[in-house]
Amino acid sequence: MLRKIEQVAHTASTMLVRVETDTGKELVARAIHANGRRRGARFVVENCAAVAESLLEAELFGYVKGAFTGATHDKPGLFELADGGTIFLDEVGDMSVGMQKSLLRVLQEGEVRRVGGKAPVKVDARVISASNKDLAKLVAVGAFREDLYYRLDVLRIDLPPLRDRKDDIPELVERVLEEWSATHGMPRRRVSREALELLVAHDWPGNVRELKNAVMGALSLADADTLSPRDFALKLPAARRASASAGGGEPPMLSLDDYTRWFVERFQGELNDTELAKKLGISRKTLWEKRKRFGIAKG
Repeated sequence: MLRKIEQVAHTASTMLVRVETDTGKELVARAIHANGRRRGARFVVENCAAVAESLLEAELFGYVKGAFTGATHDKPGLFELADGGTIFLDEVGDMSVGMQKSLLRVLQEGEVRRVGGKAPVKVDARVISASNKDLAKLVAVGAFREDLYYRLDVLRIDLPPLRDRKDDIPELVERVLEEWSATHGMPRRRVSREALELLVAHDWPGNVRELKNAVMGALSLADADTLSPRDFALKLPAARRASASAGGGEPPMLSLDDYTRWFVERFQGELNDTELAKKLGISRKTLWEKRKRFGIAKG
């Protein structure tokens, strides 16, 4: 993967990163930008699945004063901000047909037109896109423009899921342990050999984010300095079995909502909403909705 990044980093071609969710696609895009000629300019990111179509157009292409209610001034879009640099479009397969047409025009003409504006603005941003959907299959059923697909898929990187690169798991676990220690100002913990073997054996359908959440969940609940299989019992069936067979009995189970509630109540005084949402693997909007449903006052 690193060799492929080195090969493509200095080209100006668009690139499609084909991945499952949460396998590290943004890290790949950032590495391409950081190792290429555009590294002195901006790297900007937009998740096309997380923004409504009307807002996505304004985010990507900008808008002029008076274009809509609340547009009190001209605002450049992400393509303008990424001029000379790189724009990473995540989940591009979730774009509406209308947005696909607009994106195609930008790639063809090298210019954007702000919402409500008439004058085109020239931009030179390298586009790296990613999707956990098979764009070729979407093209076949008419859900994705064929001409846009070929514009995006000039260069391709297929990023393997975590289950196909299990040698990475010990290093990823060490990274999470380091982050936890630095964030919470606590002594560095370690993972026992037995627990690490269970982590490596698991298939991780949620990829890196699932692994990170499992380790953080264990760190949140564990009392000892060394995490054992029992500390991962909430997340891993194999850890529950290992804990029970070791004579510890079946550990109590928490639902995902119960764990989320506990985590928010425990750490909202130490972490802001952005950090809480990131560590739980949810959006700030979802965090707000859960806080409201649980009746948790903001700390």
